[in-house]
Amino acid sequence: MLLKQQLLTLKLSSWLKKRLKRMAITLTEAAANRVETFLANRGKGVGLRLGVKTTGCSGMAYTLEFVDQLNEEDTAFDSNGVKIIVDPKSLVYIDGTELDFTKEGLNEGFKFNNPNVKDECGCGESFTV
Repeated sequence: MLLKQQLLTLKLSSWLKKRLKRMAITLTEAAANRVETFLANRGKGVGLRLGVKTTGCSGMAYTLEFVDQLNEEDTAFDSNGVKIIVDPKSLVYIDGTELDFTKEGLNEGFKFNNPNVKDECGCGESFTV
């Protein structure tokens, strides 16, 4: 019985370590440069909050906002010199996401490369995990 408990603990510990290592939000260099420019123009802020809200055709949409102060429950990631702040409810849906900044013709904006997305609506504004 003790051996079974030890094996279960070892498996759980191994799974948890892999899961914690995987938890990350990253920015490409282009996205980091854009965020740094916005923060500099704004004159204050500790980083960028990335989150999700319930809305749209598919159920969820991304939110971005500047952060002046961290909340106790926030998780912060550093990527390319920028602090990315995520609340615990959103982290489940955006874990592993890479945020990019792209320019295509006259259009420019942030692009979310989220490995958890199962489907997106036709307009591209919302997603399902």
